[in-house]
Amino acid sequence: MFSLTLQVKRMTLATVPNNLLECTVTTRSHVDMDAAQANQVVELRLTYRYIKDHPWTVQAINGFLSAYFMEKPDFAVQRHYDDLESGMHVWICDIPANMKVTVLLRRLQADIPPCRHFQPAVEPPARPQYVIDSPE
Repeated sequence: MFSLTLQVKRMTLATVPNNLLECTVTTRSHVDMDAAQANQVVELRLTYRYIKDHPWTVQAINGFLSAYFMEKPDFAVQRHYDDLESGMHVWICDIPANMKVTVLLRRLQADIPPCRHFQPAVEPPARPQYVIDSPE
């Protein structure tokens, strides 16, 4: 076993006298002894068809995942990229092992146009994938 230190920074903006803006950054650190075993990496994918129908959803999902991190600091987006072969947008997420991705997807569905999500079968060394697509 080994230790992994996680650090969370929060920025607070406040208006002070004379209408100046004051920024305060607070840092919270904690050590999780089993962080490597407690987290897993999954892919959240958005299909080309869905993006073509609703192009603004890429930014909406970016914002949703950022807000989700602020709510649950154990969740993190490692990387976001366009998969040129499939035309999908892909978010690689580090999530706690006890987190249910379907709960995250149901919450996300409230912020984006109607969709369906599914988990395609993948071979064991590959990361689990959750695909968001247009309803059929």
